[in-house]
Amino acid sequence: MNICVCIKQVPDTQKVRIDPEKGTLIRKGVPSIINPYDESALEMAFEIAERAKARVTVLSMGIPSVERVLRYAIALGADRAFLLSSPAFAGSDTLATSYILSQGIKKSGPYDLIIMGKQAIDGDTGQVGPEVSVFLNYPVVTYVDDFFDLEGGSILLHRYVENIEEVIKLKLPGVITVVKAKKRLRLPLLNSLIKSFNTRVHILGPEDIDADVERCGLKGSPTRVRKTFTPEVKRGVTFIEGSIKERAKTLKKILSAYTTG
Repeated sequence: MNICVCIKQVPDTQKVRIDPEKGTLIRKGVPSIINPYDESALEMAFEIAERAKARVTVLSMGIPSVERVLRYAIALGADRAFLLSSPAFAGSDTLATSYILSQGIKKSGPYDLIIMGKQAIDGDTGQVGPEVSVFLNYPVVTYVDDFFDLEGGSILLHRYVENIEEVIKLKLPGVITVVKAKKRLRLPLLNSLIKSFNTRVHILGPEDIDADVERCGLKGSPTRVRKTFTPEVKRGVTFIEGSIKERAKTLKKILSAYTTG
């Protein structure tokens, strides 16, 4: 069995600031991390691999420095790593990103199961997993938090959506997106750390994955982020004086002003 985990390097959103004039993220001095939901996807992949004796490949799209997080994934237990990196990929929205990832998956595969986090914390769209499944023509199950069994070319999955608990059998090959896993991402062992320094990270451009550059980057992105900003939060405290009846009348007027105006 072969498993591919798509991971993304993201800025630590707890430390991100926004330029009030340009409306863009200030990335300078902000540490980069593995997308937390992708950490859960990695852990689930390793657990499935241990049970099914599967091979785990990690794949990411980004700038050359993303190689660092891919090597960390190898140190955790991944067998192979691929980085899709090219100036032609810059500015990709979710559609272009999904196309590029699907081409990378086809080129580095085949795979029985593709796992990714439900969304990236820097975009929060939750669109890439389902879009990749469409490009691959694979079935998809979203918001997975656990798996039960592998049987007869299928995997039994658990998810909890809108107060409804579901157990779903997914026929492989397929795509799943993972919410926060029940187990935290494991720590690397010393021999795996040594392996990560000696394992090649394959860097692929558009020509390596047979990608149409017109469908990549800004050229292939029908959506644009016009501006990012921090909402202005206004707070005020009004003290209501008088008797209980007087305070009730005053409160009614205040609430009425909010509901009518």
